[in-house]
Amino acid sequence: MTDPVKEPSKLGKTQRQHLIAKLIGSQVVANQLALVDLLATEGVIATQATVSRDLEDMGAIKVRMPGSESAYAIPALPKEQRAPEDHLRRVFGDWVVEVAHSDNLVIIRTPPGSAHVVASALDRSGLIGVLGTVAGDDTILIVVASDVGGESIATQLSDLAGL
Repeated sequence: MTDPVKEPSKLGKTQRQHLIAKLIGSQVVANQLALVDLLATEGVIATQATVSRDLEDMGAIKVRMPGSESAYAIPALPKEQRAPEDHLRRVFGDWVVEVAHSDNLVIIRTPPGSAHVVASALDRSGLIGVLGTVAGDDTILIVVASDVGGESIATQLSDLAGL
């Protein structure tokens, strides 16, 4: 007896990405269309383009499986997940409203409730010279290596944000 297909629904991005991670972790998902079908089986409506963006946001990678088949995987540790520069550019373009610096510190301002999104993308970017971030509600403090300096990082981040 097969499980009935659930009634279609739209999940929020975070909920959908959680389900995608669960699906990828529990079975071989060879391509995006297969993932769209698996989501549909779970009652979630998503396009291939949406799934593609979700996989990119989640840091999903293709890995070679036994028998030379490839499938999606999500690195287990957040430090292993590297956000591509275009992801960082998109996040900064959408959420960063101001960048300032002093010595080896950089301050980023975002709309209220958005700092954690930007800080997470920055943490996963692997940007050389960034030692760490601390996010509040609408402000991020970035500690920069002394030999790199806050001005250099602030200029890069301002460029990413289109400021």
